[in-house]
Amino acid sequence: AVIRALGAFGLGVARLTGALALVLARTTLNLPRLDRRELFRSIVLFGYRSLPLALMAATLIGSTVVLQAGVYAVKFGARLYTGWAAGYALTREFGPLLLGLVMAARIGARNAAELALLNVNGQIEGLRGISLDPFRILVAPRVVGSAIAITCLGSVTFLVAVCFEAVSSYFSLGLPLRVFFDSYQDMLRVGDLVGGLTKTLAFGLAIALVSTVAGLRAKGGAVGVGQAAASAVVLSCAAIFSLDLLLTPFLTRLFG
Repeated sequence: AVIRALGAFGLGVARLTGALALVLARTTLNLPRLDRRELFRSIVLFGYRSLPLALMAATLIGSTVVLQAGVYAVKFGARLYTGWAAGYALTREFGPLLLGLVMAARIGARNAAELALLNVNGQIEGLRGISLDPFRILVAPRVVGSAIAITCLGSVTFLVAVCFEAVSSYFSLGLPLRVFFDSYQDMLRVGDLVGGLTKTLAFGLAIALVSTVAGLRAKGGAVGVGQAAASAVVLSCAAIFSLDLLLTPFLTRLFG
């Protein structure tokens, strides 16, 4: 029974990996021929309409990170370096990770549910019936649009979160805003920002691919749509944690 379960798990992972690779390859091949209207609609749908949630997450992330960093800064007599510590933790670690998890629930679930609904209702098959490529018209623009949207949301989130970090430092630690931003500017490097945005892009692409695969594999009517949305969230979170584990040492060696 154990061997059978392990075999089934391995087979499922292999199938999922193959499906992700296939979607990525087909999206790459269709990049020059993307439907621009659907691409723009996807960026607005997944990016602009997710902006309020991203800003709310930015306030919580910024305040939480500075409170945690402030505890150790005060304990070791490094209060003046709170700006650098909080900024580094935000841009390189907690910011991309927490934003990715939030967007997995928001964007990943929505993309999977919409594609699953189109799939189970036969609309994707209908496009093939009239000699149109549903991947070029519908699927590839969603993958690219959601990845772009999450990366742009990451940039806005980092900026807003840093401002809330400064405000939280002022009220919780009595650290002047000028001291906070001086520490942030003097010690935080461009590589730290590039590393954070690289993680955000990787997480966004993972969410886009996983949710697309979940939606296209959906079967069974309304139940299948719900299962696709749930699978997209769970698998996207697993992909984010796996990518974070792989990217952190690589980016550390690359940017220091």
